[in-house]
Amino acid sequence: MVLANVLGPALLAKAALPHLEQSRGRLVLIGSVAGIKNSPGNLYSATKWAVVGFAENLRLHATTRGIGVTVVNPGMIDTAFWHGQAPPIAMSPDSVAEAIGFALDQPAGVDLNTVTIRPIGQPV
Repeated sequence: MVLANVLGPALLAKAALPHLEQSRGRLVLIGSVAGIKNSPGNLYSATKWAVVGFAENLRLHATTRGIGVTVVNPGMIDTAFWHGQAPPIAMSPDSVAEAIGFALDQPAGVDLNTVTIRPIGQPV
Protein backbone atom coordinates (compact mmCIF):
# COMPACT_ATOMS: atom_id res chain seq x y z
CA MET A 1 0.00 0.00 0.00
CA VAL A 2 2.79 2.45 0.85
CA LEU A 3 4.61 1.70 -2.39
CA ALA A 4 1.46 2.01 -4.50
CA ASN A 5 0.06 5.11 -2.79
CA VAL A 6 3.26 7.08 -2.14
CA LEU A 7 5.96 5.89 -4.53
CA GLY A 8 3.51 5.25 -7.39
CA PRO A 9 2.45 8.90 -7.85
CA ALA A 10 6.08 10.05 -7.57
CA LEU A 11 7.23 7.64 -10.28
CA LEU A 12 4.25 8.57 -12.45
CA ALA A 13 5.09 12.26 -12.14
CA LYS A 14 8.75 11.68 -12.94
CA ALA A 15 7.84 9.80 -16.11
CA ALA A 16 5.02 12.12 -17.21
CA LEU A 17 6.39 15.60 -16.52
CA PRO A 18 8.66 15.87 -19.59
CA HIS A 19 5.74 14.93 -21.86
CA LEU A 20 3.31 17.20 -20.03
CA GLU A 21 5.74 20.09 -20.34
CA GLN A 22 5.71 19.66 -24.12
CA SER A 23 1.92 19.41 -24.30
CA ARG A 24 1.16 21.95 -21.52
CA GLY A 25 -0.96 19.20 -20.00
CA ARG A 26 -2.27 18.27 -16.58
CA LEU A 27 -1.36 15.50 -14.15
CA VAL A 28 -4.22 14.12 -12.05
CA LEU A 29 -3.30 12.25 -8.88
CA ILE A 30 -5.79 10.25 -6.84
CA GLY A 31 -5.84 11.12 -3.17
CA SER A 32 -8.70 10.38 -0.80
CA VAL A 33 -10.94 12.07 1.71
CA ALA A 34 -8.90 9.96 4.14
CA GLY A 35 -5.92 12.10 3.14
CA ILE A 36 -7.60 15.31 4.28
CA LYS A 37 -9.65 13.94 7.20
CA ASN A 38 -7.32 11.61 9.06
CA SER A 39 -8.40 8.82 11.36
CA PRO A 40 -6.29 7.31 14.13
CA GLY A 41 -4.24 4.19 13.52
CA ASN A 42 -4.87 4.23 9.78
CA LEU A 43 -1.82 3.80 7.54
CA TYR A 44 -4.00 4.24 4.45
CA SER A 45 -4.84 7.77 5.63
CA ALA A 46 -1.16 8.53 6.10
CA THR A 47 -0.36 7.41 2.55
CA LYS A 48 -3.13 9.58 1.15
CA TRP A 49 -1.91 12.55 3.23
CA ALA A 50 1.38 11.99 1.42
CA VAL A 51 -0.37 12.15 -1.97
CA VAL A 52 -2.11 15.41 -1.05
CA GLY A 53 1.18 16.95 0.11
CA PHE A 54 3.06 15.65 -2.90
CA ALA A 55 0.45 17.08 -5.27
CA GLU A 56 0.87 20.58 -3.82
CA ASN A 57 4.65 20.32 -3.79
CA LEU A 58 4.62 19.10 -7.38
CA ARG A 59 2.20 21.87 -8.38
CA LEU A 60 4.67 24.50 -7.14
CA HIS A 61 7.29 23.01 -9.45
CA ALA A 62 5.05 22.16 -12.41
CA THR A 63 3.18 25.46 -12.68
CA THR A 64 6.41 27.24 -13.64
CA ARG A 65 6.62 24.84 -16.59
CA GLY A 66 3.05 25.28 -17.79
CA ILE A 67 1.80 22.02 -16.28
CA GLY A 68 -1.38 21.71 -14.23
CA VAL A 69 -1.58 19.41 -11.23
CA THR A 70 -4.85 18.23 -9.72
CA VAL A 71 -5.43 15.90 -6.79
CA VAL A 72 -8.85 14.25 -6.71
CA ASN A 73 -9.93 13.21 -3.22
CA PRO A 74 -12.86 10.79 -3.46
CA GLY A 75 -14.90 9.72 -0.50
CA MET A 76 -16.66 6.38 -0.19
CA ILE A 77 -16.74 4.48 -3.49
CA ASP A 78 -18.48 1.20 -4.28
CA THR A 79 -15.42 -0.95 -5.08
CA ALA A 80 -14.21 -4.49 -4.46
CA PHE A 81 -12.76 -3.23 -1.16
CA TRP A 82 -16.22 -3.64 0.35
CA HIS A 83 -16.55 -7.30 -0.80
CA GLY A 84 -20.09 -6.65 -2.04
CA GLN A 85 -21.10 -4.90 1.19
CA ALA A 86 -20.61 -1.25 0.19
CA PRO A 87 -22.66 1.21 2.21
CA PRO A 88 -25.76 2.29 0.28
CA ILE A 89 -24.47 5.86 -0.01
CA ALA A 90 -21.19 4.83 -1.68
CA MET A 91 -20.55 6.54 -5.03
CA SER A 92 -20.13 4.63 -8.24
CA PRO A 93 -16.65 4.61 -9.79
CA ASP A 94 -18.25 6.42 -12.75
CA SER A 95 -19.00 9.40 -10.50
CA VAL A 96 -15.32 9.68 -9.64
CA ALA A 97 -14.38 9.28 -13.31
CA GLU A 98 -16.66 12.22 -14.14
CA ALA A 99 -14.89 14.35 -11.53
CA ILE A 100 -11.54 13.43 -13.07
CA GLY A 101 -12.93 14.35 -16.49
CA PHE A 102 -14.04 17.70 -15.08
CA ALA A 103 -10.52 18.35 -13.82
CA LEU A 104 -9.03 17.47 -17.19
CA ASP A 105 -11.57 19.59 -19.07
CA GLN A 106 -10.50 22.94 -17.63
CA PRO A 107 -9.71 25.71 -20.10
CA ALA A 108 -6.12 26.53 -21.01
CA GLY A 109 -4.47 28.61 -18.33
CA VAL A 110 -6.69 27.28 -15.51
CA ASP A 111 -5.10 25.09 -12.84
CA LEU A 112 -7.75 23.29 -10.80
CA ASN A 113 -5.71 21.99 -7.88
CA THR A 114 -8.03 20.04 -5.59
CA VAL A 115 -11.30 18.24 -6.19
CA THR A 116 -12.96 16.58 -3.20
CA ILE A 117 -15.96 14.44 -4.04
CA ARG A 118 -18.10 12.65 -1.45
CA PRO A 119 -21.43 10.90 -1.66
CA ILE A 120 -24.27 12.81 -0.09
CA GLY A 121 -24.63 11.39 3.39
CA GLN A 122 -20.92 10.84 4.07
CA PRO A 123 -20.23 13.10 7.06
CA VAL A 124 -16.44 12.83 7.07
